[in-house]
Amino acid sequence: MTNLVIVESPTKARTLQRFLGDKYQIEASMGHVRDLPKSELGVDVDKNFEPQYIIPRDKKKRVNELKKVAKTADTLWLATDPDREGEAIAWHLSELLRNSEVKSAKCKVQSGETDIKRVVFHEITEQAIKEAFENPRSIDLKLVDAQQARRVLDRLVGYKLSPLLWEKVKRGLSAGRVQSVALRLIVEREREVVAFKAEEYWNIEVELEGNSGQATGDSFIATLIEQNGKKLEIGSKEEADGHVKNLEKAQYQVSKVTQREVRRFPYPPFTTSTMQQAAANKLGMSAKKTMMLAQALYEHGLITYMRTDSVNLSSQAIGAVRDYIGNFIGKPYLPSVARVFKSKSKNAQEAHEAIRVTDVSRQSSVVRQISSMNKDHARLYELIWKRFVACQMNEAVIDQTTVDVSAGNNVILGTKEVRTPESLRKDSGQARMTCNYLLRATGSVIKFDGWLKLYGKGTGDSEQGTEEDKEKILPKLAEKEPLNLIQLLPGQHFTEPPPRYNEASLIKKLEELGIGRPSTYAPILSTIQERFYVEKLERKFIPTSLGTTVIDFLMEYFADIIDYAFTAQMEDELDEIARGERQWRPTIKTFYEPFEKKLIETEKKAKKVKMEVEFAGKKCPECGKELIVRIGKFGKFLACSGFPECKHTESLEEKINAKCPDDGGDIVVRHTKRGKTFYGCKNWPVCKFASWTKPKTGNSAQATGDSNTDSKNENA
Repeated sequence: MTNLVIVESPTKARTLQRFLGDKYQIEASMGHVRDLPKSELGVDVDKNFEPQYIIPRDKKKRVNELKKVAKTADTLWLATDPDREGEAIAWHLSELLRNSEVKSAKCKVQSGETDIKRVVFHEITEQAIKEAFENPRSIDLKLVDAQQARRVLDRLVGYKLSPLLWEKVKRGLSAGRVQSVALRLIVEREREVVAFKAEEYWNIEVELEGNSGQATGDSFIATLIEQNGKKLEIGSKEEADGHVKNLEKAQYQVSKVTQREVRRFPYPPFTTSTMQQAAANKLGMSAKKTMMLAQALYEHGLITYMRTDSVNLSSQAIGAVRDYIGNFIGKPYLPSVARVFKSKSKNAQEAHEAIRVTDVSRQSSVVRQISSMNKDHARLYELIWKRFVACQMNEAVIDQTTVDVSAGNNVILGTKEVRTPESLRKDSGQARMTCNYLLRATGSVIKFDGWLKLYGKGTGDSEQGTEEDKEKILPKLAEKEPLNLIQLLPGQHFTEPPPRYNEASLIKKLEELGIGRPSTYAPILSTIQERFYVEKLERKFIPTSLGTTVIDFLMEYFADIIDYAFTAQMEDELDEIARGERQWRPTIKTFYEPFEKKLIETEKKAKKVKMEVEFAGKKCPECGKELIVRIGKFGKFLACSGFPECKHTESLEEKINAKCPDDGGDIVVRHTKRGKTFYGCKNWPVCKFASWTKPKTGNSAQATGDSNTDSKNENA
């Protein structure tokens, strides 16, 4: 054997084999081959923060197999992912295969006869693979150092801070450098929501039509905005009723008509964060699921690398999509020159290109035909395809019209302007009405849909609302034209608190703050949920009492560690390490020394936190004491408040608004022994109905997933 290629996954290996042929043997490392030990810190702080890497037990067999096949390789090609994590995996593989404990005279890698090359590609296509293997490079140790720095930093925070939480708050807790910042955002937003006091306000809409003497049906709605030149704020029904009485007697006249042409330009192609936001808002997918699907699409060669904060597109990709637009969507939709986007991120570095499809002519229906692809893969693929194509289409052109309407009895009829009381006294000989009110109506008509033809109409994209996409046509109106009143529409409203974060808005906020990078968003969100620090209610994050307690403790003693600006600064310093502008060990030392002192001080002065007790409203069947809600490895459960004298526990049933399709019983949330959530009938084991998919609410559950307990082989 002369050429050995190592990648991370079997799927990626199979896709690569199609392009490289039989001259290359391709093996999968199955992810990371070395890591810090789970059972101890794994960082020698006394020896300049030296990481103490081990081969995980479940990877030893695979590593030995790789060593065996590497013995006879003339060239070892490390084709791991093109980001820092991929670079680190390549480095670990190189170190393991080159420095094996078992020396062999026949091993070319250990003897230095094997040429080790690093190949990087951002899409798994024939052309990209050919170019990568024609232009190999050495392992970029700057990227490796940046990844090591992040790993060591997170390990120091997690493994030093977590035991303190065990001692002062509750056993089994964990703290993470970035996850704690995300949790802080959620807790602070929840407190804003709780503290918010709604205030009543009213608006008054008026339906009007032109004074042509005939009912044309071309009525329109104008909203009351000013009185006597001042912005009008109506705070009660009494105030609203007073204005309604005035408007009932008023005369109406068009005072101003403004028309302008607005151009809406397409969004840039996806980055990791914008893809996760759009998938959450449009497809209802979690960040974790989105990345899992995107990983599969990438490894099958269907999209480019999915961890990126760049919006660049290759010249070949732009050429291909412009040809597609001109040939299949229409020449009017093709701009005269290609669009070039600039990244908003000052440290766009994870990959050199945005997320796009690799073949613009491949439709989502083709994706469904691939054996391992399902409808969710196809839905995400279609979203990426539309975004990619739309970003190179012509802008949409929208005609916007604004009509100002004067109402009252102090306007000189036949003039364009609203007159002041002083000027009216001078013009006493003319017909006039007192103008107390200004109303405004706005309308828009899509003159040319442009990129909205493909992406944007009613899509609910997180980056812009959809109201602008809706046509609202106003009748033709002329200045000074009298209007007829049809009806008054007063409406009561209440101010609303700031919205709770969902996955999309939390990722967007983290990105705005400069916290986290493309590879970290999904793990952050998963971790705070798996630790039961937050719960989801209608897809919105709500902190648990446990999560709130943890943040309160950290804010009291480690406020600087979970400070937004400090965390963003650390991300910047990691980027500087990746660019070779900073050494990683001194950076870790600068952070760790004051952190260690604060740990020692807090351990001495911090008191044990008393956790808030949530009573279940039920009595213990064994001793009669109150049952309380506790959080365990698999979520909430009920336990006796008399513990440890009484060890009674029972499951906490969470009902959803759905009935079992088999026997009409309530559907409840259940968990397997591995902690995975599924939905089952309350009457189990008499009724065997169960589903991985949350049944639709209503009279009878209609599960879209497997609906039998045979598929739940995790000892539910």
